[in-house]
Amino acid sequence: MPNVLVLGARAPAALEIARRFRRDGRATAMVADSVSCRLSGWSNAVGASEPIAGPRFDAARFAADLARIVAQRRIDLVVPTCEEAFWLSRYRGALPVGVRVLVDEFDKLRELHSKLRFLELARGCGANVPDSAEVSDLEQARAWAAGRPLVLKPEYSRFGVHVRLYPQGMPADAAPLPLAQAWVAQRFHAGTELCSYSVADRGRLLAHSVYRPAYRLSRSSSFYFEPAPNATIRGFVERFVAKIGYTGQISFDWIVGDDGSATVLECNPRATSGVHLFGAGDDLPAALLGADIACVDARPARPRMLAPVMLGAGLAQALAQGRARAWLRDWRRADDVLAVPGDRLPPLGGLADLGAYAASALRRGGGLREAATRDIEWDGEELPDL
Repeated sequence: MPNVLVLGARAPAALEIARRFRRDGRATAMVADSVSCRLSGWSNAVGASEPIAGPRFDAARFAADLARIVAQRRIDLVVPTCEEAFWLSRYRGALPVGVRVLVDEFDKLRELHSKLRFLELARGCGANVPDSAEVSDLEQARAWAAGRPLVLKPEYSRFGVHVRLYPQGMPADAAPLPLAQAWVAQRFHAGTELCSYSVADRGRLLAHSVYRPAYRLSRSSSFYFEPAPNATIRGFVERFVAKIGYTGQISFDWIVGDDGSATVLECNPRATSGVHLFGAGDDLPAALLGADIACVDARPARPRMLAPVMLGAGLAQALAQGRARAWLRDWRRADDVLAVPGDRLPPLGGLADLGAYAASALRRGGGLREAATRDIEWDGEELPDL
């Protein structure tokens, strides 16, 4: 039986993947991370939890830690789930020969992570691509928009951080751009937000899901995942991964207009919450292993949610908006992805992780999100050889 190492164990997606392998019985799953990862580590689906160095602050030790774990645990497959995917791709050469690493080459990931260069790759794959331009300051963005509805975002960013939406055009008193990196000015498209998650191997689409982020933390991460299959989105993803010969997990953000047209906004070449949408009988492990299978299309009967967050932030939002009845309906019709029958400890582990992030935020400054991701973020800078 092969051994699988899931990186980014802080993320619910890592917990989901570990559980899939345990339920499938095809492999033994272990997890590793550089921060508190009790969310996954306390699950009975996980055979072992290993600490590793944070790649952003010590890339050499990160690579050495991974090489040691792969050798000692006889790992056959390494699956990243968060932004450690970029660092894994850059330093995969340090791992023992023969291990399968579910991430594509670094130069390809650089193109996909760029909010501007990705759109150039996306043309001709069957979906709308918004007009965009690189800008360095607010005046350039204002001149490019010429009064039209506008989105401004850093070229490299995550979780919607720093994104600005100007559906009525940029106001005269808009604040200067805060980050010293390239920004992308993009035409604003109105409609329904959707997200897709897929697995590909050498250009073959092996698994695919689409969901609506029905409840979110501000304009950032979603914690309620409404299934939303979409033929146009699936067709785009299939053509796109074939076009670039992609191997790995890949996710996209979308806007679907009232006329049904789908516009692709950006790409995340890593796992996202779409991994939770696959049913018990869907062979996601086979897709992650790169098996010769037909694409597994997720079509769950019920939404999925992070129940503790839905009960806290979700209920607070609903009460503030006068939507308590709608919240209760949504709560009742969704399944939790953290506490499942026979494996109830992960939510407690997540609470312990939250305390660790809060302590880190107090020590180093910043908020909880920064504390949970600062050690793995990559914003397009050159990464040196080891």
